[in-house]
Amino acid sequence: MKVAVSALLFLLPSIASAADGSGQQFSFMASFLQMIAALALVVGLILVTWHFSGKLMKGLPVGHQMLSKHIRLIETRYLGPKRALMLVEVSGEYLLLSSSETGLAFIKQIDMLEEIEVIEEKPDQSSFSTLLARLRQTS
Repeated sequence: MKVAVSALLFLLPSIASAADGSGQQFSFMASFLQMIAALALVVGLILVTWHFSGKLMKGLPVGHQMLSKHIRLIETRYLGPKRALMLVEVSGEYLLLSSSETGLAFIKQIDMLEEIEVIEEKPDQSSFSTLLARLRQTS
């Protein structure tokens, strides 16, 4: 921000001479500097507005942030275009929901300790790190 203000102050004399409409010959450099100064001013105003709007909006509750204490999305598995399964925790209870084009549907309530089986995924045999490990073992 300080750079933009200092650049604007530095370019002020050339802006004034470019704005002088006395009918003298056209100065490309003065017009270019005027354009750069205007751009710096606009970008500076955008940054100042962004900074203060972020500070003002920080204290306001926003949609999902109000519910974040009680509702939490655990996992989403996409089954196809516009179709997914979602595991959601609501006040300590786990719910399995389906999402489709028509909306959300409740499937079942899950007891996390008894019903979910953890399956370890095998590493991809064709990955680059696996190929490097094989090359190190053979040499």
